[in-house]
Amino acid sequence: MFHLPPPRKRGEVSLEEAITRRRTVRSFLPDAVDLSELSQLLWSTNGLVDPSGRRAIPSAGALYPLEVYVAVGREGVKGLEVGVYRYVVEDHALLRTLDRDVRKALAQASLWQMWMAEAPITFALCAEYKRTTVKYRERGLRYVMMEVGHAAQNLFLQAVCLGLGAGIVGAFYDEEVKSVLSLPEDHEPLLLMPVGHPA
Repeated sequence: MFHLPPPRKRGEVSLEEAITRRRTVRSFLPDAVDLSELSQLLWSTNGLVDPSGRRAIPSAGALYPLEVYVAVGREGVKGLEVGVYRYVVEDHALLRTLDRDVRKALAQASLWQMWMAEAPITFALCAEYKRTTVKYRERGLRYVMMEVGHAAQNLFLQAVCLGLGAGIVGAFYDEEVKSVLSLPEDHEPLLLMPVGHPA
């Protein structure tokens, strides 16, 4: 397990400025992302905000069905090896699940949107539906969709605050993405978000 630097709880960009500047980015420079930036992005997307277990996003029944993976390209993050990592929320750490660069394969699985492969990192926001549906049944599916929207917007806004850009991709072949990322059977990909320095 790779422990990340602690996240900052105070930034230099106001929420209003971040909302105003947020744009979908589809063109990236080859520059690597700093480890501290990756830490901040992960924390904002699904990290703990207090010792009681509350996270950066609201979740129906505090059941937290989301799992966040990040595909790191060669020299994509300073101080981190290439591969796919699962974010371990409780430890603010990364668990490496694959040791190869899958960005091109992810782009191909996303209807050949090859611009995605230019980004140094790509987030995969996934859900384990049964965590929510066990309590809320079919209605739980709607709650999971709401939650991934909260997570994606947090990621977008945090990227802006760090001087980075993010894209968002919902058009992909689910089973191919699961295969490329080697996801567990019950982790369903909902959104892919390439992140890096805007070109």
